[in-house]
Amino acid sequence: MEIKGKIHEITPTTQVTESLKKREMILEYIENPQYPEYLKFEAIQDRCALLDNVKVGDDVEVFFNLRGRPWTDKTGKKSYFNSMALWKINVLSGGSAAAAPEYAAPANLSAAPGEDDDLPF
Repeated sequence: MEIKGKIHEITPTTQVTESLKKREMILEYIENPQYPEYLKFEAIQDRCALLDNVKVGDDVEVFFNLRGRPWTDKTGKKSYFNSMALWKINVLSGGSAAAAPEYAAPANLSAAPGEDDDLPF
C-alpha cells in the first residue's frame, strides 16, 4: 500500500527487546483540509534507517504493509490491533529532496555565427 502526506513527527529508534528495535513516524494526511489525519507508521529493525534521510515537514510518499493481530488480556477479553509497517519512503519535496534538477548548459549567444550558418535570419 502507499500514501502521500507530510511528516509531522519522527521518534528516535528504541530498543524494544534485545533483538527488536523500532522507530515511528507520524504522517499528516490531508484528504479533507478541515480534518487532517495523523497516521502512525512503524519502521522495524534495519528499516529504522529509512527515517534517517527525512525530516519533519518533508512531503513524502510512504510504502507500507497493513498488519493486524488479536490480543487477549488477563481477563480473557480479546482486542484487535492494527499497525502500518513502513518498508520504503520517497521524499517528494522538502529539505531532504534530491538536489535541484540538472539542466542543459545555457547557449552562448555572444558567439559569432559559424560559416555553415545558412539560416535566413
